[in-house]
Amino acid sequence: MKVWGRGDVTTQVSLQPALRFNGGGHINHSIFWTNLSPNGGGEPAGELMETIKRDFGSFEKFKEKMSVISVGVQGSGWGWLGYSKNSGRLQLATASNQDPLQGTTGLIPLLGIDVWEHAYYLQYKNVRGDYLKAIWNVINWENVGERLKAAMK
Repeated sequence: MKVWGRGDVTTQVSLQPALRFNGGGHINHSIFWTNLSPNGGGEPAGELMETIKRDFGSFEKFKEKMSVISVGVQGSGWGWLGYSKNSGRLQLATASNQDPLQGTTGLIPLLGIDVWEHAYYLQYKNVRGDYLKAIWNVINWENVGERLKAAMK
């Protein structure tokens, strides 16, 4: 876009909401689709499992906390498992609308759960909690583990 090269700050600022929404939507969904697999579910293994246990106490506690924050998103948004380079630990976070995790919190996204109603309405109607119980059956833990390894470098 020519506005960036021209230094047109007013136009650049006016474009920020659209860039955040549309760019964030692309980033978030690109992660989400790779986080899912018809052969997913179960539990993570290796370094990912050990890191989850260290930072959350157990895999079950992690799932419970992730589900609670995700069901609690008001309106549309995302529940996230992210990695903090500063602390070297996993953290949970939520994002409104299509806000990208890294751009708004600094956390590196590992696992995103789309809690926009369009993600679950046809199968789960407006019962977000049922969707969140079921999504664990399709999580691609191998992908999440690969993301963790890359984030820790």
